[in-house]
Amino acid sequence: MLDIFVCEDHTEQRRTIVQILQNTVLIEELDMQLVLDAGDPYVLLEKVKTNQNTGIYFLDIDLNSDMNGMKLAQQIRLYDPRGFIIFITAHSELSYMTFQYRVEAMDFVLKDNPAEAKVKIRECLLNAMERYTLQTNKTHKVYTTQVGGRKISIDYEDIFFFETSSNIHKVILHAKDRQIEFSSSIKELTSTLGDNFVRCHRSFLVNRNNIKEVDAKNRIIYFTNGETCLMSTRMMKGF
Repeated sequence: MLDIFVCEDHTEQRRTIVQILQNTVLIEELDMQLVLDAGDPYVLLEKVKTNQNTGIYFLDIDLNSDMNGMKLAQQIRLYDPRGFIIFITAHSELSYMTFQYRVEAMDFVLKDNPAEAKVKIRECLLNAMERYTLQTNKTHKVYTTQVGGRKISIDYEDIFFFETSSNIHKVILHAKDRQIEFSSSIKELTSTLGDNFVRCHRSFLVNRNNIKEVDAKNRIIYFTNGETCLMSTRMMKGF
């Protein structure tokens, strides 16, 4: 998942940007979430310091602060080197400054033409999602599924287990920061995923790398995030 951040000191312009972003994420069914929109660069930077996900940042350059958008981007790079930075500004002549500050901006969006800016913001979101997916697939083993037409990718290391849903022909994926229900079966997943995923029960497929403890007496598996699942007597020997 990509986390979206917006820093724009003009309140009305910030609201407009946020509205465009939220509408695009909803319409395009992107695996993104708006984490923070702020007018103060220091407020945004504090949030970035503690954020765990890769971010996509829409930054105004002139922020009415001793920290402009370029300096903010420099600081963001220290905490999120893989993040996507997009500058939104009325000053096209300032584009050359991205080379001076060495922030590797993904794009520039000009405020002068609202209709064009809307199209450009959408393009930035789609491009960022595509690049992020490619980056993730190269560096991590990733499980990808479709949920309501929305493609969602989750690192193997963030998956705890799958369980059969009460809804027919569906399973529930239990991950580090979410639960997702989608069409599949435990049998199908068992044949698709690697050796790290072990079937411990007819209704559960677990990631053994995220198991904290196995209680053989009570046939309960404990995961590192505090969740549990059942283990059948027949499949206990596999553990």
